[in-house]
Amino acid sequence: MSDINTQRGEKWLKQLLQLSGVSTDVHSKSESDPGIGADSQEQNSCWLIIDDTQLMPEQIRTLIGANGSVLDAIQYLANSVLNVYHTEEDQGSYTIELNNYRLRRQAEITTLVRTAVQEVRFSGREVEMKSLSSFERRQVHSFLKEFPDLQTFSRGKEPHRNLVVRPATEPPTDPGY
Repeated sequence: MSDINTQRGEKWLKQLLQLSGVSTDVHSKSESDPGIGADSQEQNSCWLIIDDTQLMPEQIRTLIGANGSVLDAIQYLANSVLNVYHTEEDQGSYTIELNNYRLRRQAEITTLVRTAVQEVRFSGREVEMKSLSSFERRQVHSFLKEFPDLQTFSRGKEPHRNLVVRPATEPPTDPGY
């Protein structure tokens, strides 16, 4: 990602936080998503990291939200606002991080995926993975495409939409995310 886009992201996030009554610094890190499928490095990706050293624990909890919902919303806004009026080639992918929440959550998801894959392969039955955001479901769908013996699909409606992993012998009933 270009330095200009990275700096624009830092400035935008810092301003959003200040407007929300949170005065803290933001720094960036341009590297690939360290999670599932990390081998596929995104060239136009940037992590915007909220400095938590001067934040109170309650502020951190509020900014992360229940199951990362506030952090996800901020990330969605960042990716929408910072990419508007840019050509597809000039758009970037921003990940918002606070208090290592994304890294910890990615470790949890990796464990959930490994367990689900083992259970499906052992039992031959589908496994439903709950409590994943739409972003996390997309990550798991993309990652598990590399396993020809498995298939994934999502079932239900938000906020109760779950990812299902099953043997690839049956066609999915709902291929959506």
